[in-house]
Amino acid sequence: MIGSLYAGISGLNANSWAMSVIGDNIANVNTTAFKSSRPSFANLLNQSLAGYTGNEVGKGVTVAGLDASWSQGSLETTGNSTDLAINGKGFFIVNDNGQEFYTRAGAFHFDDGGRLVNNDNLVLQGWDISSGGIVGGATTDVVVPLGGTVPAQSTGEFTASVNLDATAVAGETFSTSFIVYDSLGNDIPLSITFTKTATPNQWDWAASVPATAGAMAGGNTGTLTFNPDGSLSSGGTDPSMTVNWATGAANPQTISWDLYEATSASNGTVTQHAVPSITSFTNQNGYSAGTLQSININESGIISGAYSNGQISNLFQLAMADFPSYAGLTKLGGNLYGASIDSGQVLRGIPGEGTMGGLSTNALEMSNVDLATEFVRLITTQRAFQANARVITTSDEILNELINIKR
Repeated sequence: MIGSLYAGISGLNANSWAMSVIGDNIANVNTTAFKSSRPSFANLLNQSLAGYTGNEVGKGVTVAGLDASWSQGSLETTGNSTDLAINGKGFFIVNDNGQEFYTRAGAFHFDDGGRLVNNDNLVLQGWDISSGGIVGGATTDVVVPLGGTVPAQSTGEFTASVNLDATAVAGETFSTSFIVYDSLGNDIPLSITFTKTATPNQWDWAASVPATAGAMAGGNTGTLTFNPDGSLSSGGTDPSMTVNWATGAANPQTISWDLYEATSASNGTVTQHAVPSITSFTNQNGYSAGTLQSININESGIISGAYSNGQISNLFQLAMADFPSYAGLTKLGGNLYGASIDSGQVLRGIPGEGTMGGLSTNALEMSNVDLATEFVRLITTQRAFQANARVITTSDEILNELINIKR
């Protein structure tokens, strides 16, 4: 009967531990990306000096381990552009003074230094693609200063969709004007004037800039010849014009007019048809300096910045981690996990590629705790605890009767 007392005690201890696990699950029902756990028990057997006889009586129960449920939690929309949720496998990589940790809790924000951090100020890791960082190499802190700037880019090429009136007479002109940028980011109008010549299907052109901004230094005139169908004759090369600025910008600046394909055929932007001359579209590749206005994170984990000059630039590529065995990860608290020998070596990658899940922005992964399941476990664990307590009290009563045989 003494053995039954200890069997009952083992049941009390095991179910007390199970109650702690259930309580932890229920307590974390609203914890971001929390993964619930399930207690696991194993029976104990007496060992016979004679070896296995088939009549061994159990010694009770022991705790065999704790099994985590790695099922995907539901996604909660937050409206915060730096909130991220992983759809599928993988973890975010965060860094704390050189030590790397892993988490699925994607509640991030920018601190006063522009670092993308979680609530414990651990810095999210990625690759700096704005400065030519190699994706797949060593990761670095994601730092996006909200007061950051993008330097000006001078115009090196422009294109213009223009139709010149085929019914124009010799000497008739048509002008078009658009903005180009010098190396300082000054926006300066560049004008092109077309003049119909006495030769059929032929127009002269001349480019100019305001005298206060600078002067043309060559390549600013030419002739365009059209086919009978109104298309620009093939065999030409893109004209290049040179400007010397009076703005203090770098001189000279060469600007190419995109008229021909690599095969020397016309790209169709300039035509001659019997309709009034018109400019329907212009475009050039320069821009002024700009300051960062907002950031965006896409499903592939690319952080891009939108600047006040209308430019959008890719800044960082977020990194993700995966492991051969999630069961071997070490729980560290604060929604963090650490790698171990049992988890296997960390595998780094890009969201949405290989084994890595994709990202959902403006969302967080919720806890995967199922309250209905936990309440059922709560009931069965309570009953098991009560039953083991009854084993102890009943064994005590039997022992009491045995002691009372001789009075």
